[in-house]
Amino acid sequence: MIGLLAFAAAATAQPVIAPKPLFRDPVYDGAADPTTVHDPKTGEWVMFYTNRRASLPPAADPKDVSWFHATHIGIARSKDGAHWRYGGIAAIPKSCTGETLWAPDVERFNGLWHMWITVVPGVFKDWNAPRFLVHLTSKDLKSWQCGERLELGSDRIIDASVAALPEGGYRLFFNDERMNKAIRTADSNDLVHWTVKDRLTETPGEGPKAFRWKGKWWLISDAWKGLLVMRSDDGTHWTRQSDYLVADAGQAETDRAKGQHPDVIVAGDRAYLIYFVHQTGEPQAATNPAWGRRTVIQMTELHEAGGVVTVDRNAPTEVVLK
Repeated sequence: MIGLLAFAAAATAQPVIAPKPLFRDPVYDGAADPTTVHDPKTGEWVMFYTNRRASLPPAADPKDVSWFHATHIGIARSKDGAHWRYGGIAAIPKSCTGETLWAPDVERFNGLWHMWITVVPGVFKDWNAPRFLVHLTSKDLKSWQCGERLELGSDRIIDASVAALPEGGYRLFFNDERMNKAIRTADSNDLVHWTVKDRLTETPGEGPKAFRWKGKWWLISDAWKGLLVMRSDDGTHWTRQSDYLVADAGQAETDRAKGQHPDVIVAGDRAYLIYFVHQTGEPQAATNPAWGRRTVIQMTELHEAGGVVTVDRNAPTEVVLK
């Protein structure tokens, strides 16, 4: 099964409406890059996210991006998938990672939790630094053990998404910044050794999320002008959708900018898109330019017809997870 995307959790007794924002980080107000799983031991939903230090005072140099660095992985928890509370910081060992952690992907395979995380080995004022993926495992989603660093033929690798293949083995979707930020794939039989395979996109993008839904493969990624959607019958040959999701600003407060870095929860025939939004469209940004660095998590339902996926981010999102 595909980690968070195929599970048997109890349905909520009654549908609930997701608030806007879905979640806001209480530490630095910079929740981004979510990955969401259901914990069968506690019955709760658990979200891991990049804890950007968005509320730090701006540096003298406007190009200084050190606030993107020295980031932990935050945790949020929910009983119904709609109402979330802050759950602290993930216990990820620095011995095999580093000072800066981005964009976790958490999946459950063969009774064990796996995390692939982007590591930047230090705190930098610019983007000129190596980036790579590290694999960790956990039995309880609380304590994480070091695995291996993935060797994928580039020193600028970010944003993992891992899925189990129906015929056996696993596929990694990731962003190679040395290839004009292309989305690429790699395959493995053991989740340790990976063989780099295909390049899926020619245009730049990041944050891929792969999942199976309604008998097809889907890949949604952040194209920086909304979310790019691709579909496939076999996971190898892909068709690109012309329209981007959440490309236009939403109407609701805290949702007035394009959606970025997606996650998806599949619940039977229904599926939910989780994304983050910069606060550039909020009234506070008019008097405080740094307010736009802040990011919140939002949720909307995916709809599919004739192989085309759409969302209405302005409509109330009825959350029914099972």
